[in-house]
Amino acid sequence: MAQLICDRRDVDFVLHEQIKMVEHKAFKEFNKKAIDLIVNEARNLAIKEILPTFKDGDETGCKLVNDRVTVPESFKRAWKLYCEGEWLAMCDDPDVGGQGMPKIVGCAVLEHMVGANSAFMLYYGMTHGAAKLVEAFGTEKQKKLYMKKMFAGIWGGTMVLTEPHAGSDVGALTTTATQKEDGTYSIQGSKIFISAGDHDLCDNIIHPVLARIDGAPAGTKGISLFLVPKYRVNDDGSLGDFNNIVCTGLEHKMGIHGSATASLSLGDKGECIGTLLGEENKGMVAMFRMMNEARAFVGMQGFAVASASYMYALDYARNRVQGRHLLAGKDPAAQNVTIIQHPDVKRQLMNMKVYTEGMRSLIYYYCKCVDIIHTTDDKQLKSDTIALVEVLTPILKGHITDKAFEVCSHGVQIYGGYGYIREFPVEQLMRDSRIFMIYEGTNGIQAMDLIGRKLGLNHGKSFKYFINQMRKTVDTAKQIKGVEKLAEKVNHAVSRLEALAREIGERARSEKVLNAFAFAHPFLEVTGEVTFAWMHLWRASIAAPILAQKIGSLDKKTIAAKAEKNKDIAFYAGQIESANFFIHTLLPSAYGKMDAIIEGDSSVEDILDVSFGSK
Repeated sequence: MAQLICDRRDVDFVLHEQIKMVEHKAFKEFNKKAIDLIVNEARNLAIKEILPTFKDGDETGCKLVNDRVTVPESFKRAWKLYCEGEWLAMCDDPDVGGQGMPKIVGCAVLEHMVGANSAFMLYYGMTHGAAKLVEAFGTEKQKKLYMKKMFAGIWGGTMVLTEPHAGSDVGALTTTATQKEDGTYSIQGSKIFISAGDHDLCDNIIHPVLARIDGAPAGTKGISLFLVPKYRVNDDGSLGDFNNIVCTGLEHKMGIHGSATASLSLGDKGECIGTLLGEENKGMVAMFRMMNEARAFVGMQGFAVASASYMYALDYARNRVQGRHLLAGKDPAAQNVTIIQHPDVKRQLMNMKVYTEGMRSLIYYYCKCVDIIHTTDDKQLKSDTIALVEVLTPILKGHITDKAFEVCSHGVQIYGGYGYIREFPVEQLMRDSRIFMIYEGTNGIQAMDLIGRKLGLNHGKSFKYFINQMRKTVDTAKQIKGVEKLAEKVNHAVSRLEALAREIGERARSEKVLNAFAFAHPFLEVTGEVTFAWMHLWRASIAAPILAQKIGSLDKKTIAAKAEKNKDIAFYAGQIESANFFIHTLLPSAYGKMDAIIEGDSSVEDILDVSFGSK
């Protein structure tokens, strides 16, 4: 069953051969043996305890009865074991109950667990993000009261932003905060789409809530952030009275049914009390800290679900017998073959394989960058890496989740009619994956962020650093036999992307600003595709020398003869073929989009509202 979550061999390749660990004294305990042991434990928990909640979570879902939400019963045992293993704060400081793991190791852990049940792991994601907010902006009292219990999973957390009339326009919120004589605030308002907004996994839920203090400026400049617990917390850490946060409804969603997506009413049935988190009117600055972590986690969700769909589809294609081989011709004695031997099925599997592998490499690389930021003493490297993470975030959240849904769609297609039936997991994975393109800032917003903020960040130096990191891999690959031609093609793609970035950046700062933003999402797409090409070239640059050393040749016939009996040879050969397929077959489609962006057709700007059709 393990292979139906993710490809462990590829996980090990990325962890130990491609991205590798950050060499720093903070991580001296995490050698290969320790890392493998951690990943094995995570894999066991994911397979034995979390995966069994996958279907139950979808079919049973969350229930709202008498203003209280219950999760599927199977979630409770899995959550208990998850928290007892101290996985929730695995990459956090031991002083707050964490295990001090490198982020890149935590990435391997999350891949298995999110792949097992993304809805279940949302309770982790929201709680961890809220706890990090307290760690970053809380007073000593707030930290003492909340942090350890949240990092231990005893108390849960959320992110309470969205209101019915405002949607992504957070500055239009109407939730109010009125200061009381004791310095606390009376909070009143309504929020919607709150993941993990109410549930019975934890004794208490701590809500970071965006609200406007009476008299504060309009828009985002007047928004503050408050800690608002479901049950009030006494000074000694014990639970007090119910804090009048009432769940007024659960959304009936397409997928992730095991995640409680709640509508919350704060203060309508009695006083709801919160404490200021951070500075007055600086709520959006603080919340964006959590949102960036959340956006990276959404990228992980998309990837992990896509990886699971790929592994299910691969397993099915290897076992489903249907149709004769094309080369059998009209031979009446020819036997039917497994569908993996049909070219179109193989094409779809290749699409799934290369996107899943590209996602894995990019996410692990992102996590390594975060580890560097937290450990390096080199100020310039730290500054450059922070800038690189900023540039990578919209690609991670936006392009990965776009392609994750596409991968899941291929998974359904490979199963054929069975893929459309709920008895088979690829149907649920596809439904679950659709939300990832929407929440934590829609992918359109990610695209706008890329051209509106990230291209010009540090006067363009941040994006230039991103380009230079790709060129370093290209320069290395040019010297490696077997991948030189791939390196030239990726170099061409990087050069075209760099020129395109200058063009659309200038357009965004001119009177053609509307035209620039009409092409924001296509620009995100091509940036993502070139980034994946970079990742595949990097992979092939590692695989080719190892393969040549093992068999003394990169000849395909020699490889084919050896690969049947040697899984390592088969794996490394697969890396080269993945790079070939992506760079020769998929990457060229990005050039057509680049041409369209350069041409800058104005149809999106010019079409009248009424021209879209009559009512």
